[in-house]
Amino acid sequence: MAKNSILKYIVLPLSLILSFIFGAFVWNQVQSSPITIQVVAAAQKIIGMDFTTAQSDSMLNSLNDRVRDYQALRKLNIPNSVVPSLNFNPVPVGFVTQDNTNSFKLSKINVVKLPANKDELAFYNVRELAELLRTRQITSVELTKFYIARLRKYNSKLLFVVNFTEEQALKEAARADAEIRAGKYRGVLHGVPYGVKDLLSTADSKTTYGASPYIDQKLGIDATVVKRLRDAGAVLLAKLTLGELAMGDTWFGGMTRNPWDITRGSSGSSAGPASAVSAGCLPFAIGSETLGSIVSPSTECGATGLRPSFGRVSKYGAMALSWSMDKLGPITRSVEDAAIVFNAVQGTDPKDLSTIAAPFNYDGNVNSLKGWKIGYLKAAFQNRYANKTNGSLTLVKLKELGAELVPIETPDMPLGAIAMMLDAEAGAAFQELVLNHKDDMLVRQSKYAWPNIFRTAQFVPAVEYIQASRARTLLIQQWYNKLKGLDIYITPAFSANLTLTNLTGNPCVVLPNGFNRAGRPTSITFMGQLFGEGKTLEAARIYQQATNFNKKHPTLAF
Repeated sequence: MAKNSILKYIVLPLSLILSFIFGAFVWNQVQSSPITIQVVAAAQKIIGMDFTTAQSDSMLNSLNDRVRDYQALRKLNIPNSVVPSLNFNPVPVGFVTQDNTNSFKLSKINVVKLPANKDELAFYNVRELAELLRTRQITSVELTKFYIARLRKYNSKLLFVVNFTEEQALKEAARADAEIRAGKYRGVLHGVPYGVKDLLSTADSKTTYGASPYIDQKLGIDATVVKRLRDAGAVLLAKLTLGELAMGDTWFGGMTRNPWDITRGSSGSSAGPASAVSAGCLPFAIGSETLGSIVSPSTECGATGLRPSFGRVSKYGAMALSWSMDKLGPITRSVEDAAIVFNAVQGTDPKDLSTIAAPFNYDGNVNSLKGWKIGYLKAAFQNRYANKTNGSLTLVKLKELGAELVPIETPDMPLGAIAMMLDAEAGAAFQELVLNHKDDMLVRQSKYAWPNIFRTAQFVPAVEYIQASRARTLLIQQWYNKLKGLDIYITPAFSANLTLTNLTGNPCVVLPNGFNRAGRPTSITFMGQLFGEGKTLEAARIYQQATNFNKKHPTLAF
């Protein structure tokens, strides 16, 4: 799970708050009912300030002018695809990239043979499938039909597909087969099927955002991530579910389920990608994260997820929820699969001005953590949490692999207050739903669901949004200083670190580290320096190779 001037579109200042304070009556008749001293007095309680009667009277002309300004802006009907004129940059002062050069080396792979029982292909990883395709033991068309059949078979129970792209997929698969036969092999993703979270636009299919107001939306463009994967030869089979507007696992078609326990949701908001990969219905999928939307479903479903650094992967063609926090990344069966997909999609894009150039250096042949300095969030591991035993065993395993563990602490900063930026940006991204009362069409209507968050966000003053942004600058600098000298650090999947690093833009790899008493997978998070995906993936791969929890898969006895 989870971006026009920031002052104009992301947050709405005091005067809009004042227009809201009279409720629906003033909202409908705001132009004919001017703001008065009494309105200002009431609004002061919302913003936590105190003005004298004279000061309030002096503001009235400007406040009433602002109401007209807001009406003028709303008439522009700005689509979700339009970004703010200000871009978030997570780079701290004095920042030095961990990687100095670009290099991508895959691990050595043993000979791969087509299994006698083709059902076993369901849980092959990308590397293994790529070898079968490269050596022409199976065709992309055969593999595409195999995974489409599995998607259709299990979708009725797991509810992870919004729309199939079968017709186009078979054409792309046939093209891949022809190119491979002709010796025009593009690389390890050539002919490999995959799916995308349905907040990524594809030119020939609908992009619903998982929400009823957008159920027939067709944007007519290919997201940059989709285009780059097509260029790598990958074959798109389906648009996968997300909790509506990137929250949770409930969408307009129901609740996406966890293949390990279908009485549970798959978590979200990258609900479909995690569920489909875990169930062996796709080798990999593209998810997104703003505040836990890759980490959480990957944990619930026992998948491996990579949340890249902010700015590493183009968001062009993706639904905007928070322009300063949204990130796209792969959900896979293994760490090296995540590295493969990331390598294909990362890089700057002139269509997304928030992308940032940085080297990516990954070596899949590194097999020891000897000499590595790995931090760990001491307080988080000492706290009581559901996965405490498996988390402690992860630390033990890292020591066995040669790592030096270094305790670290998070900065003493009001993370929740800073994360208010997400609500404000989301309230701007979907303000049209509030204005047109289409927020009532969303399935979830609780106090903490999007409709209420969007409404509440209209009351965030621009000044306070900017103050939160300034506090975020302090947070980024403090965290960068604390991480100096470390290769990576480790943390439980769910702690203050999740909010912290979605604000700072640091990358993470979440992967299985065992099972709980109910037999469901648990996870651990490997965190990197900003743009430090290379070392983060290397360390996570070494741990994964030494444990093999990712080789386990649900039985799908339904």
